[in-house]
Amino acid sequence: MILFQNGILTGVYPASPSSLLIVVIAIMSTIYARIDPSLGMIDTIKRTMSVSGYMTVQTQTVLSAILFSTGLWLSLILMLRYILKALLSYHAWIFESHGKISFCTKLWLSLVKMLSGRRPLLYSFQTSLPRLPVPSVDDTITRYLESVRPLLDDEQYNQMEVVANDFKKDQAPKLQKYLILKSWWATNYVSDWWEEYIYLRGRSPIMVNSNFYSMDLLYVTPTHRQAARAGNVVHAMLQYRRKLERGEHAPLRALGVVPMCSYQMERMFNTTRIPGIETDFVQHLSDQKHLVVYHKGRFFKVWLYYGGRHLWPSELETQFQRILDDTTKPQPGELKLAALTAGNRVPWARARLKYFSQGVNKASLEAIETSAFFLSLDDEAHGYDPDKLRSLDLYAKSLLHGKCYDRWFDKSFTLIAYKNGKLGVNAEHSWADAPIIGHMWEYVLATDCFLLGYTEEGHCKGDINKGLPLPTKLQWDIPLECQEVIEESYMVAKVIADDVDFHGCLFDEFGKGLIKKSRTSPDAFIQLALQLAQFRDKGEFCLTYEASMTRMFREGRTETVRSCTSESTAFVRAMEDKNTASAQKLDLFRKAADKHQNMYRLAMTGSGIDRHLFCLYIMSKYLSIHSPFLKQVLSEPWRLSTSQTPQQQLNMVDIKKFPRYVGAGGGFGPVSQPPTRTCYTHTRTQTDIR
Repeated sequence: MILFQNGILTGVYPASPSSLLIVVIAIMSTIYARIDPSLGMIDTIKRTMSVSGYMTVQTQTVLSAILFSTGLWLSLILMLRYILKALLSYHAWIFESHGKISFCTKLWLSLVKMLSGRRPLLYSFQTSLPRLPVPSVDDTITRYLESVRPLLDDEQYNQMEVVANDFKKDQAPKLQKYLILKSWWATNYVSDWWEEYIYLRGRSPIMVNSNFYSMDLLYVTPTHRQAARAGNVVHAMLQYRRKLERGEHAPLRALGVVPMCSYQMERMFNTTRIPGIETDFVQHLSDQKHLVVYHKGRFFKVWLYYGGRHLWPSELETQFQRILDDTTKPQPGELKLAALTAGNRVPWARARLKYFSQGVNKASLEAIETSAFFLSLDDEAHGYDPDKLRSLDLYAKSLLHGKCYDRWFDKSFTLIAYKNGKLGVNAEHSWADAPIIGHMWEYVLATDCFLLGYTEEGHCKGDINKGLPLPTKLQWDIPLECQEVIEESYMVAKVIADDVDFHGCLFDEFGKGLIKKSRTSPDAFIQLALQLAQFRDKGEFCLTYEASMTRMFREGRTETVRSCTSESTAFVRAMEDKNTASAQKLDLFRKAADKHQNMYRLAMTGSGIDRHLFCLYIMSKYLSIHSPFLKQVLSEPWRLSTSQTPQQQLNMVDIKKFPRYVGAGGGFGPVSQPPTRTCYTHTRTQTDIR
């Protein structure tokens, strides 16, 4: 009933169902006052009804007025949506200096607030979000050439300029025309191709190369009981899922006004990436009522509902403790079964068709793939320990790849609970980007620590229901040939895992609050620091990737910010030159920071470089048009890949009041063979943590 009610509220947004009654009453009042606001339309409807001859004149008048009122009401809703969409297409506000808001922007903010209503639901703004615009080819080529200028010598740059101009003159007009046509009928001209060609068609392992991770609270562990922590967090996830399915979460809004697209959140739960020979696909189901748990090589199915309600945290703790206490041995081939999801995709797809398409194997695999999500009860202890030098490094590596067989890497996410009470998440990347998981993870950790809590002994609060059905151990009949495929996938994954060199650095001398006080963008500050570090480490500059979001547009995902610029390289060279005065260094820093911030804003507002070129390249393949320029651009390696994890999307925890309740963010792995690519992930908090 609540789901239906919220569906109605979202469907008629920005109006409300009660506004229909107001319109009907207003129209009826004008009729009784002998005024016809319909310009004769009500009489036309009444004459159509009079043909039947079964209704009185008064009934015909009332029904005609109601039908006209409903049509007028629906027309007003559409008009309001188009007005709101037009307002949300205004992006000049993002280019204004911090603290300096123009009159136009103030007026725009007032209009958006007025049309947004008081309590919009999660998906209320979806139909009002503008489409991602297709940039002009001239602008994209100009920005591309500008981005590679500091990386090429004069001869190389001149050659690239010739190739780019040839493309702009010859192939680009036709490709751009078809891409614009696609943008008219597709909800987002990038996102469907991005999901298919960047993620689902990739045949290499997704472990490390694609999946990413999120960490637990850095300094706080609310209980050291593994089953209890898992019980609270799984219950909090079920609460989040219920609010998500009902659309009850508040939409994320920049400045508290500009809505972000919520489309990616739809596939957070009940979702699995299914392997295929040529391409994978994402399977998303409706409300699933069970969870699959992995512990010491065994898989268990746990029901999440009892008597029509979610299991309470104490009941979940009981179920998980039963699994921890189970001493049965894994069945042949079961221990490393999940390594199939960590290795190459084609062997996994073939093994799935050959060995898991019938009998107990099919039933057990179906239980995993249709579960709400996957839970791994690890037999190791991890987490940050200031007394252990590599604790953060080992914690991150465990979340990123584990033992290569103790996470189901195809699930939308795997919740990992360590034996010391620490947690983490490993997430599959095709269905969504990191901020989506971050939104859920913030809600879960805040609910766990501040709303659910624990007893003095560290157990979940609430009564223990011993009448719950026992967790069901999944059954397998895995032949030797399949076990060989599993072992081969494991060896492929292990080589990748052993090749990852991770180092985590906690920097707590100041946070982004102090950087902002210096009138500098925290993101630009970090990016310039990374450029300086890269130059000092390698002695050269390189093509640098930073992810920016495009969620101000419908179904927007990400865009690339090319952080290595002529301005940033000038700043780095000045820093390395002892003869350069401090004032000059500061001036170059300001110019480089302003340049980076402008590029980030362009990327956010649909004027980036790489997604446009990517789509032109895909279009060239569809049309069988050979483009040396696009081929070269798409083959350029990103030798320095950077990202950032947003914190406090929900503001459920006051970091000033509870400074120790801060997360360590998350990260991802390099996709190129070392030492060609280095990945940096930084977490920014709202305030300084001292």
